[in-house]
Amino acid sequence: MIGVELLIPLSLGIAFVFMVMPLFIGYFKMKKMGQAIREEGPEGHLAKSGTPTMGGVVFLTSILLTSLIVGAWQKEMSFSFWSSLFIMFLYGLLGFLDDFIKVFKKRNLGLNSKQKLIGQIVGGIILYTVMKSNGMTDELYIPVIGTINLGVLYGVFAIIWLVGFSNAVNLTDGIDGLVSGLGMISFGTYAIIAYKQEQYAIQLICLATVGALFGFLLFNKKPAKIFMGDVGSLALGGMLATISILLHQEWTLLLIGLVYVVETISVILQVASFKLTGKRIFKMSPIHHHFELSGWSEWKIDIVFWTVGLVMSLVTLGILYY
Repeated sequence: MIGVELLIPLSLGIAFVFMVMPLFIGYFKMKKMGQAIREEGPEGHLAKSGTPTMGGVVFLTSILLTSLIVGAWQKEMSFSFWSSLFIMFLYGLLGFLDDFIKVFKKRNLGLNSKQKLIGQIVGGIILYTVMKSNGMTDELYIPVIGTINLGVLYGVFAIIWLVGFSNAVNLTDGIDGLVSGLGMISFGTYAIIAYKQEQYAIQLICLATVGALFGFLLFNKKPAKIFMGDVGSLALGGMLATISILLHQEWTLLLIGLVYVVETISVILQVASFKLTGKRIFKMSPIHHHFELSGWSEWKIDIVFWTVGLVMSLVTLGILYY
């Protein structure tokens, strides 16, 4: 897709979210249902208690409908197309069940970690099976080292990649607008890579996602009128991992998604340090909360983290094409 055609999935993605989201927010407010804020989180977040959540339902629906409409029109419904949408649906469903139990069943915890992990692993197994049946190789390219044929171990890698990045994006979704903006940058970058590889089905889904997230950001920016919930963050992370695999550019996600990686590492280091020494490295993890407690506003964190994501995406494109 080039030129004016690029505007179609972007515009449809924005329009659907812009039209439907106010109705979605209104329903949650009418039913007086919203996000329960953890007491162990930053004290300033307690004021957000009751804010409508599960906004990911709307933007994921937008991505799905936009992709199906434009995909049918452009005849771009390849196995990569369906694979990406399948992971989006499955991981979104896991997040939806988690959010649904917390919001509608009034429980502090939704699905337990084991239940979510099993669902994520099943998704990875299905994706790998579909890839193999469509002739994709078990080769993994590593910069400097070169291409390595992992054999069946590639399937293990794919599962770890999916689980890791879906949870990484989920951890990053802790302040207003952060993941919405980062997601636009990440998927926009993969739209360029997909275009360069002439994988237009993936480009279409990336553009539909950028449009939907832009529409969502209008409601999710501080002060957020709605949160995306696990339904949105788990699906976005799973999609990013899947797209990097389908493009055979897995390593790029470590740069394009550097913020997600750092957020996850900060949690791992915090937990390890506390268990081993009884001391914390950060004031709070994930690391965006550390900056909050250090006096940064949510807008400042957003802008700095978005800038890091944009710079690393440009660095990635520079490495690939210049």
